[in-house]
Amino acid sequence: MKIREMNLETFKFMKEEFYSGVISDILDDFGLRNQHLDPSIKPVNSQLKVAGKAMTMLSVDTYNIPERPYEMELQALDELKEGQVVVVTSNFSKRTGFWGELLTTLAMRRGCNGAVMDAYTRDTAKILKLGFPLFVTGYSPVDSKGRSEVISYNCHIELSGVPVDPGDIVFGDIDGIIIIPKDIAVEVVNKVYEKIHSENKVREELLQGKSITEVYNKYKIL
Repeated sequence: MKIREMNLETFKFMKEEFYSGVISDILDDFGLRNQHLDPSIKPVNSQLKVAGKAMTMLSVDTYNIPERPYEMELQALDELKEGQVVVVTSNFSKRTGFWGELLTTLAMRRGCNGAVMDAYTRDTAKILKLGFPLFVTGYSPVDSKGRSEVISYNCHIELSGVPVDPGDIVFGDIDGIIIIPKDIAVEVVNKVYEKIHSENKVREELLQGKSITEVYNKYKIL
């Protein structure tokens, strides 16, 4: 199988077949050894994976209620495109439940593939029922109005020290979240597919009783 572009079918395939560990290994081979987000960002539902193109937001703490609360956040969400993943940096703010059920409903209606953020969510039980892939640092019932505000979107951000640009590929599962730079994404995805195929051979030979040393020397995979 040969992946030629990062599209909806590719993201569907990635969610079915890929896992974060093997993507991280391939990025290591590319010399990109810092593409994993902080492990404190965890899935609300550990059974769900996320894969898609980053739509970035920058949120900051605020201490007054603005005349038009949520203004830029709503603009950003109204521009969401099918196959995108909302990626928010708040610099690990604990002031608010940034995300919630209504934002999830809107995102799903627009074909959004998931959301990743160094922030809290609320309405968690309802989001679980919706089956939306959401990765957050924790939970809080507190509304963001007057406590945090999106000040830019579709912009370059850093999330737990990892650079993220609009259109970069986001992949997340129970083990963590990986950012694949968009300019090498097709090449990386094809290498990941090749390695998964090789790992399947390694697994088969181990089950046949061959030693781990013998199999590693043959495939150079562990």
